[in-house]
Amino acid sequence: MNGNKVHPSSKASAHYRNSNSSAAATTGAPIGRPAPLQSDSAAGCAGAKSVPVLPQMIGAAAAAAAALAASPSSSGLTPGAASLVGAGASAADSAAHNMELASLFECPVCFDYALPPVIQCQAGHIVCSNCRAKLTSCPSCRGPLANIRNLAMERLAAQVQFPCKYASNGCLAAFHHTAKAEHEEICEFRPYVCPCPGASCKWQGSLENVMQHLTQQHKSITTLQGEDIIFLATDINLPGAVDWVMMQNCFGYHFMLVLEKQERMDSQVMFYAIVQLIGTRKQAEQFAYRLELNGQRRRLTWEATPRSIHDGVHAAIANSDCLVFDSNIASLFAETGNLGISVTISMAAGAAVATGSLNSSSDLPQQQQQSSSICGQGMQIG
Repeated sequence: MNGNKVHPSSKASAHYRNSNSSAAATTGAPIGRPAPLQSDSAAGCAGAKSVPVLPQMIGAAAAAAAALAASPSSSGLTPGAASLVGAGASAADSAAHNMELASLFECPVCFDYALPPVIQCQAGHIVCSNCRAKLTSCPSCRGPLANIRNLAMERLAAQVQFPCKYASNGCLAAFHHTAKAEHEEICEFRPYVCPCPGASCKWQGSLENVMQHLTQQHKSITTLQGEDIIFLATDINLPGAVDWVMMQNCFGYHFMLVLEKQERMDSQVMFYAIVQLIGTRKQAEQFAYRLELNGQRRRLTWEATPRSIHDGVHAAIANSDCLVFDSNIASLFAETGNLGISVTISMAAGAAVATGSLNSSSDLPQQQQQSSSICGQGMQIG
């Protein structure tokens, strides 16, 4: 997708995606969209030889793994390895014993776990696949890296529950090595990233600091109070890919409203509108939102549950799980190049939110709620 995005203050923010500027505090300042992140690869594992490994090559840790198939009396384990694996059924089931086994897989570089396929150097030292791709020699012995599969350690890994990499942030879950990475992609304890779409902002931090970051680094984003507002996206005929952004505050929470414009390869122009909560998935499930285009005796409505900023909006937009319309539909509702979208936030059925001093206007007649709607211009982000 080509084109550039902008941020106008007190409007829906538009982001010019090909710009290199990192932030915009004034109307029209371009903000670059970051390059897509590439997934980590198990570099160095391709073409690895699967060979038997002797205990003297892999040390006490691998000997402990090999001993799983042998009785304690005939395994020939070192005292340290025997104490880990041969401690008895009750100790093997304990959390402390599991952590001792997991520690055998600790990467000496990043202190995460070296999960199967486990590759060792000629001296028997292991390192995780992510770090191995960046190394030219073994970090433990400085010897040459080798493509030798440590089959004993892989066998032991199948018996271990590995803690989540975000355990230091509070996650208490542990998983079989085949399920660990999938959990960590959606773990509620992983760091939050800047939710501002289209911006090249690299900020990461806790949920409690998200709003502070937005107010300090993205000052041009307008925040409106109330459950019913009008989200005004200006200059929707701007060329290229553009995002408009606005904040809505109600029920004691902050919601981010996003309208994204995309130009497809066939030159078709599409618009995607969605709401995300500055909060967790569990908190987002307490709410519902409605987006509505209304005018010239026509109405287009979308209702859904807000996305958590932990999930972001990219997957929902890619799957069209939001309000979607093309440039022809937009022209039916736009006036002089500006498009107004009615946004209503409500409590989900059966949900209860303790807001303290905030009162809901859901008991007011619908017409009265709409008549008191506040109109704000979304900031353009490019």
